[in-house]
Amino acid sequence: MSKISFASIMPHPPLLLPGVGLEKDKEEVKKTITKMKNLGDIFADKKIDKIIISSPHPDWGFNVPLYFLSQEKVLDYHTLKNVNIEKSKIVPIITSSFSPKKHFLLGQNFYNKHIKEKNINFALIASGDLSHRLKEDGPYGFHHDGKNFDKQIISSIKEKNIKNMLTLEEKYPSAGECGLRSISFLFGILESYKKNTNKDYFPKIISYEAPFGVGYLITQFIFKKQ
Repeated sequence: MSKISFASIMPHPPLLLPGVGLEKDKEEVKKTITKMKNLGDIFADKKIDKIIISSPHPDWGFNVPLYFLSQEKVLDYHTLKNVNIEKSKIVPIITSSFSPKKHFLLGQNFYNKHIKEKNINFALIASGDLSHRLKEDGPYGFHHDGKNFDKQIISSIKEKNIKNMLTLEEKYPSAGECGLRSISFLFGILESYKKNTNKDYFPKIISYEAPFGVGYLITQFIFKKQ
């Protein structure tokens, strides 16, 4: 039986990487950088055999979180319809235009097909940022949906309120987020893991900040026997 020893939600702005952006801007995300490094320390202790990382974007969507976890980069990615987890230690999966609910179901199917019977140690990463519409001078300007979306998704994650989480795109269509599908996919895997093992999962919000009008959320999932 497989084991999931590490799972997290991680933001992916390139600014978090060394050599990218101005130092004054890095000071604005100092908390996020510190907490990402802390996650890397936790990851290092887990002796992971395979990393499953999902993101709506190639390149920085994978390589920013991976920099803090394994110092590795990926040059290619899988689609949800074309996954081969045997290919390498890191399995980067690009999310699609399917609904959050569909991504949750795909996560459940992914667990049953690719994780359940593998006798190895897995890490799961949902890479994505929350709303990009939290400030007038942000990437897409300000919209009230942005703040409401971020508040609701953080609450849904903390409470494991998957039903609410999967409706947030419909409730806040102008939020301008890029993390909901990765997060939904992750929760699909975790729910199937819980049903098939004696392990439950408990989300822990590590940090959240939005200095540039984009929500950066870090969440760690703790696993305990049911």
